[in-house]
Amino acid sequence: MPPGAAPPPGPDPLLVSAAAMVFVADPTSPQVEEADLRHLLDVLRLRAGETVIAGDGAGRWVPCRVGGSAAHGARRADPGSVLVPDGPAVVEVPPLPAVTVAFAPTKGDRPEWVVQKLTELGVDRIVPLRTSRSVVRWEGARADKAVERLRRVAREAAAQSRRSRLPEITGVCRLDEVAARVGGPVSLAEPGGAAPGLDRPTLAIGPEGGWDPSERDAFGVGVGLGTTVLRAETAAVVAGTLLCGLRSAVVLPLA
Repeated sequence: MPPGAAPPPGPDPLLVSAAAMVFVADPTSPQVEEADLRHLLDVLRLRAGETVIAGDGAGRWVPCRVGGSAAHGARRADPGSVLVPDGPAVVEVPPLPAVTVAFAPTKGDRPEWVVQKLTELGVDRIVPLRTSRSVVRWEGARADKAVERLRRVAREAAAQSRRSRLPEITGVCRLDEVAARVGGPVSLAEPGGAAPGLDRPTLAIGPEGGWDPSERDAFGVGVGLGTTVLRAETAAVVAGTLLCGLRSAVVLPLA
């Protein structure tokens, strides 16, 4: 760390020490969904008085305690009685720049694993990508169903990792659509490419067959992710790790 620089801020101690985190519409008056109720009370078996963070997924959260009535079946009749606000609302400023990772989905449940890990790392936007050489092609109702599943995975991973902002999981996009959505350049992950940097915080990961020449021509110099050839899902996680790591390492001079 440079002399006279402040260390990057860490997670709020309340977020780390809480027994669990859930997402609700209004953290100051938390109405917990049935699936989250089952997780808190039947799976985690939380008891009255334990701390749970209620967040809105957009950076605002409130420390709450499990109400005494939760252990007596009241949660079914009045889900608003399960969590009782126990402190002021906290609003977190989003980190900058926003990091986007676009990836071409592969077979099986690997896309879900990718989204889970990118969410844990702190990636702000995750884009399922349609490329010229994609083997897995999500179209129509299948695409809608797959993306909805990824959003559920991201929600669960965000609660587990105690991040106050849910990542945006977009619909399936082409490369040009990604560029339009982020309003900036898109870099393609390529072996031997330039080093990643925060001046280009949107990285796209191609399919196992690699990029089509027309895609390379359209999006310029690639970005390298190391000295080896990575599987597509590994490359996506490495991209998120490098970009979020660079962002968290930015330090400000002490006043």
